[in-house]
Amino acid sequence: MISLTYYLACSAILFLIGIYGLIVKRNMVLLITLELMMNVMNLAFNDFSRHGATGFTDPLAHAFAIVSMGIGGCIIALGLTITLHVYRHYNTLDVRKLRRLQS
Repeated sequence: MISLTYYLACSAILFLIGIYGLIVKRNMVLLITLELMMNVMNLAFNDFSRHGATGFTDPLAHAFAIVSMGIGGCIIALGLTITLHVYRHYNTLDVRKLRRLQS
């Protein structure tokens, strides 16, 4: 059985990649990094539930992850729809250019 340390290290690395994507990206495609960070939190939550007691996995963590993925999918679908409409209307996804067009 793989220890909890390896799972948490993998979660931490993926979370840092998500934070890096949020900092570096200057366009509206950063929704993908938000989805990555949300899924990393689901992974960590499931890891903690699995390592609580030997031979027992708490089903509440799995139910929480499934609901979270469903809500995340709806949020991403809405965000991508908005992104497509902004790109069709302004022909750019750069947030700085969109702010200049606002005034």
